[in-house]
Amino acid sequence: MQIQPYLFFDGRCDEAIELYQRVLGAKVNMLMRFKDSPDPSAVHGNADKVMHASLQIGDSMVLASDGHCQGQPSFHGFALSLTAADDAEAKRRFEALADGGQVQVPMAKTFFASSFGMVADRFGVGWMVYVPS
Repeated sequence: MQIQPYLFFDGRCDEAIELYQRVLGAKVNMLMRFKDSPDPSAVHGNADKVMHASLQIGDSMVLASDGHCQGQPSFHGFALSLTAADDAEAKRRFEALADGGQVQVPMAKTFFASSFGMVADRFGVGWMVYVPS
């Protein structure tokens, strides 16, 4: 069994994919636009928006969509946890995710990690970036 996060960017999925490619090295395994759906009723006037995408980020798969394309993505009640190889990588990824976003907990050494911080990226997706002790 697998559990994979499915993120709805509400019309900003292309932007999110570009950010995650640049910042996290995400690779697009699959991307289907609404206009490419075999079901013509699925288009709803958003032909060029992302109906479904799968992104490989490290060893993890993250699924994404533009959803209802209202332009107001909302991510509450969860965070994605990103384990970095070392403190330098953690700092680099944290700062890149924080660009245009909001730092919630600044990067610092903790009892459980040599580096730990929490940030919401420019889309509001929460990230916990850390290097285990």
